[in-house]
Amino acid sequence: MSADRELDIAVFGATGFVGRLTAEYLARHAPDDARIGLAGRSGERLAELRASLGGEAAGWPLLVADSNDSGSLAKLVTATRVVATTVGPYRRSGLPLVEACANAGTHYADLTGEILFMRDAIDRFDDAAAASGARIVHGCGFDSIPSDLGVLLLHQAARADEAGELEKVTLVLTGVKGGLSGGTFASLEGELDDVRSNPESRRIVEDPYALSPDRAAEPDLGDEGDLRGFERDEELGVWLGPFVMASINTRAVRRSNALLDWAYGRQMRYREVMGFGTGLLSPLKAAGLSGGVRALEAGLAHPSSRKVLSRLLPDPGEGPSERVRRTGFFRIEIHARTSTGARYVCDVAAQGDPGYAATAVMLGESALCLALDDCPPPPAGVVTPATAMGTALVERLRAAGMTLEARRRQ
Repeated sequence: MSADRELDIAVFGATGFVGRLTAEYLARHAPDDARIGLAGRSGERLAELRASLGGEAAGWPLLVADSNDSGSLAKLVTATRVVATTVGPYRRSGLPLVEACANAGTHYADLTGEILFMRDAIDRFDDAAAASGARIVHGCGFDSIPSDLGVLLLHQAARADEAGELEKVTLVLTGVKGGLSGGTFASLEGELDDVRSNPESRRIVEDPYALSPDRAAEPDLGDEGDLRGFERDEELGVWLGPFVMASINTRAVRRSNALLDWAYGRQMRYREVMGFGTGLLSPLKAAGLSGGVRALEAGLAHPSSRKVLSRLLPDPGEGPSERVRRTGFFRIEIHARTSTGARYVCDVAAQGDPGYAATAVMLGESALCLALDDCPPPPAGVVTPATAMGTALVERLRAAGMTLEARRRQ
């Protein structure tokens, strides 16, 4: 990457809801010498945002760029070391920016949870990014940093103890509070439309190894589909229900394992669920969630019911109030059993609405890490948070107040 870039970080989509939160986070927490710019379609709105940030941000450059204007994207990516983008749905509008970054050797971080977009980026731009030295990092928010970094820490803990490879790993969301994301629903609608009309898209989305760099080399471990119903896990002793983000997070973690030459373990079975405890009402709660998730998916899949739901769900660019963002939180336990029978758990938690406040921290720190820190060595290309930044990002997030701790269980 060129050392004479004008900026270290450009926040693209800065005037959108999550883009604004990310800009606000960087204005408060980035080092004084970090060179940050705000990018988007409207120079006037960017200027209004910059004025509201105050302090050092008053001097941040503004870059007018549009996803549909290749010339403006070229100017954007050659002006900065890193682009952090919140402009989605990504498959509809994000590929030109990925291409520009891959060709220019500019690092890239986004918040996507769209499997088809990520698969397209891998197939079309991985080679170019690897050649230029660019790290194209998807999922730098609640999708998929807690999952990806948590499993990395479990692997490192087991390796340090010489306790064997990871074999059974289960992420359990044990507590969460936050608002709904209009952008997430827009992305989900687009992917559902693609799956309904295109059998190949359905095959990709349903493949547990959809993001693998070498699908033929992946192990055959039997059914690795995401939990759709509810069940009691006898080993953990709790009732479990489906976790709506499992379909993307599990694929990202499996990609990390493959990119690391299956260092976590060739026999690692990984899944993500929501935990409902052991009480008398726990199975009813798990069953209720399972039914609700299926009803929502069915409602969004059909145009008539989607119109009804659209009146109830937030629009893209909308988000929860400041109070909801501030009082939100998430708590995760990732349980692992190794090939020697050793057991580990990684606690991952943060204060702040997961999809907004906490995600702005994760994206902001990811951008700072890519721009300023000594990250793991190449390969570059379309990578993951764990393989692109690893423990450098873990340390940043810990310093920002996030819990990421793996320990051996007795």
